[in-house]
Amino acid sequence: MIPSRRLLQLLTAWLVLSVLASLWPRFGWLWKSGAIFLLVVVVIDAVSVLLLRRLTVRREVPGRLALGVEIEIPLTLHNPNTHALVAEFFDGLPETVESSQLPWSGTVAGSGYTTVLYTARPLARGALTFTSCHIQHRSPLGLWWRRYRAGGTAELRVYPNYEPVVRYTLLAMSNRLSQMGIITKNRAGQSREFHQLREYMDGDVLSQVDWKATARRNQLVSREYREQRDQTIIFMLDSGRRMRALDGALPQFDHCLNATLLLSYIALRQGDRIGVMGFGGTDRWLPPVKGQHSMSTVLNHLYDYRSSSASSDFSEAAERLMAVQRRRALVVLLTNLRSEDSAHLLAPLRLLRRRHLVIVASMREQNVTTRLHEPVVNFDDAIFTAAGHGYFAERENFLAHLRDHGVMTLDETAASLPAALANAYHEIKRRGTL
Repeated sequence: MIPSRRLLQLLTAWLVLSVLASLWPRFGWLWKSGAIFLLVVVVIDAVSVLLLRRLTVRREVPGRLALGVEIEIPLTLHNPNTHALVAEFFDGLPETVESSQLPWSGTVAGSGYTTVLYTARPLARGALTFTSCHIQHRSPLGLWWRRYRAGGTAELRVYPNYEPVVRYTLLAMSNRLSQMGIITKNRAGQSREFHQLREYMDGDVLSQVDWKATARRNQLVSREYREQRDQTIIFMLDSGRRMRALDGALPQFDHCLNATLLLSYIALRQGDRIGVMGFGGTDRWLPPVKGQHSMSTVLNHLYDYRSSSASSDFSEAAERLMAVQRRRALVVLLTNLRSEDSAHLLAPLRLLRRRHLVIVASMREQNVTTRLHEPVVNFDDAIFTAAGHGYFAERENFLAHLRDHGVMTLDETAASLPAALANAYHEIKRRGTL
């Protein structure tokens, strides 16, 4: 029970009367009468609000949310009393969920229901708990607010934003992958495996004709090929401190997860296997899985990955991967390279290349890239521009050094990393490198 503004105003008026009564005794009877009247009214109103039945709350939340994506949450208030109540509520949001539409205030009709729709946006991945709502409603005379908690709890999960995966699916159905920057090229002969025989079609090359089947059927028959399947892709996710820098509204680590989801979806559709190993923060291992149904397995494995403030140990991660992954695979190392990494990253990559094909996908800072394209108007801008160009030059020299040692590299911003990874995967499949 807390006093309302109306009660505080009445108490202020009574205090003014007390000052007048102290200065002019003829106001004493008015002050005493006001005190008795105010006491009776306040007590009766307090008892009345305590006798009222509490509002009930029913909240409907989905079982899963996407990071950074707003959702509408319906919440229904029920007033079991016969007369309307003026109420306010604030839902029991987790710390990592924000809403600009709370608290809500309004009137709930007597013996009626009021449904409130508000939008909420999760700011972090992982398991979340919605607690019971904070509710207060006004007393019949409006002198008191009665506060309490109502409604149950709700458990849900926040997954990485897999909007790129959904967009890829829709564009693939319309043969418009180029809108995402994903280019599908003609397959090289060494990257194909036999799929089936079919009738000869205009445009088939002679090397595609199966002459034995042609002789048996007395008509031209062609072989149909498809990309090699049953290959393995392993994602090594650096979840150390270098991945905690914000790139837009999300840390770089979350952008890497989005790129991982897109390539995982593409590869699983192609019949390949997907495995994931985190190091530097969340140190977990997902053995390779296969089939389009395994996308949910990958999502459930990645949704609560966390980056940490610790330094990533590339050598230990490479040794652990070599121990758990015996079969040759395409290893995609997702990190943010620095020029100082040249001293300790080359040896782990050499170890991985003994058995695997390795891609180092480094995420470039978008804000630094943007600043370098802005005009230089003062000395501070000149210093930043010079330092930025020097930083990217050292970075490119290091990447060139890795390429000289047979390591494939990508250096992309968060926006272009998913498409760049997909294109690299398609190129490897086309060439039959794996």
